[in-house]
Order: sequence, then C-alpha cells, then structure tokens
Amino acid sequence: MSRLAARFEELAKTGRKALIPFITAGDPKPEFTVPMMHAMVKAGVDVIELGVPFSDPMADGPVIQRASERALAHKMSLRRTLEIATEFRKTDQKTPVVLMGYLNPIEAMGYENFANAAQLADIDGVLTVDLPPEEGVECGALLKARGVDPIFLLAPNSTDERVKKMDASGSGYIYYVSLKGVTGAGHLNVVDVENKVKQIKANTQLPIAIGFGVKDADTAKIVANIGDGVVIGSALINKIEANLDNPDQAKNEIIELLTSIRHALDN
Repeated sequence: MSRLAARFEELAKTGRKALIPFITAGDPKPEFTVPMMHAMVKAGVDVIELGVPFSDPMADGPVIQRASERALAHKMSLRRTLEIATEFRKTDQKTPVVLMGYLNPIEAMGYENFANAAQLADIDGVLTVDLPPEEGVECGALLKARGVDPIFLLAPNSTDERVKKMDASGSGYIYYVSLKGVTGAGHLNVVDVENKVKQIKANTQLPIAIGFGVKDADTAKIVANIGDGVVIGSALINKIEANLDNPDQAKNEIIELLTSIRHALDN
C-alpha cells in the first residue's frame, strides 16, 4: 500500500478529513521551504503538495504565478525541487509529499529519469496539470512501477466517462477542481460542488481532495464535509507575499491559518 493510500485509509477509519497545503518550492527563497514543510506537519497537515516552479502555468492564478516567478528568480527547477523533498525526508518518513507542476520540465528530464529521481527522493505522488490520462500512459506506468502515485485533475464539466478513465489511470487520490477558472479565483458554489462530488464518487473508489476555492477555516469545513480532503494554496502563498521581508512572520501566519483549519475540520 502506498503512503498516500495508507494515509487516506487511516483518516477514513478515524472519521477525519485530509488537510493538504500547497506551497511552491523555493518561494520566497529555497531555504524557506523545508522548515515550512516541517512546521506544517506540526500544525496537523496530512499531505503536502509541493509546487514545481514553472514559467508558463495554465491553471495557476496570479498569486501562485508570482510565487513561481520568485522561486525561478532563485534558479529553482524540477531537480532542485526534488532535492528539497529529499532534504525533507531526512527527518520525516511519514508525511506523503506530492509534486504538483507541469509536463515540460518532466519531458526535459525524460520520463524514466524523472520516475527514477522521484523514487530516489521518496516522492509519493505526481500531479501533472497538463498531462491528461490519454497521454500519460507511459509516464504513469513508470511512476506506478516505482511506487509513485500518478494523480489527475477533474473539473466541474468532467463526464462520468472521464471520471472512470481517471479512476483507471490514477491512484493516490483524485484532485477535484471546485470551480471553473484558475487557482484563487471566484467563490465556491457549494451545491454544485456537492452534486459533482456525488457523481464522481459513484464512479471511483479513490479519495477525492477538493481545491481551487478554499480560503479559510469556514470554506475548508464546508468542503471537507463533501469530499475526503481539502487543498489550500493561494491563501497560504498570500501570507508569504505579504511578508517577503519577514519570512518568519509568513511562517507564523501560515501555521496560524492551518491550525484554525485543522481545528475546524476536526470539530
């Protein structure tokens, strides 16, 4: 059983929902990321999505785009993101880490080289935003052979057939994009999200993590009641951006927000 599957199974047994923060590796500077990951674990997160900085994102809103720009200014790359994950693993062998990014850096490294590097870094899952399952067969097989879960995105307009395809191709969990648009945009329509997640659950046994509209403890609790986990990204990166000259303050504010969300999810 993969580390992700074990974590979601453990959560289901205890009736808890997964709290999944997203931060961009190397934002605002490379030495910030590993201590931030450990601090988030202490705050009660269950899985960490580690963003791979990319110059031409298609799903990220301006907040995460600027995070990528800050990281890229420090020469962050896919390879350096894997090094950060390796550093994190030296003192945490339990918390699942999922790389989230785009296909171009993976293609540049080569599928097999990337799969080997992900295994060596003890990565648990890879979510490639612009890699549909139809084109992800080779990469997905290489990842699965090395114990790394390929994770796919579902959108509000995904059909039942699409859900079944994701179920067959992916593992770990399904990431449901709760609204049409980019990260950090708009407001959740809870009824629409609930109806769609019911439709998805009818076609897959994989856990469903919901993201793209979670901003605070209130929205996290609403979403958690619908799916198996919540992903929060832009709201955390806003804390970094507001404290670029004071990373310790950014870390404190992120932990404060995650702690409030953890409390809301568990009570």
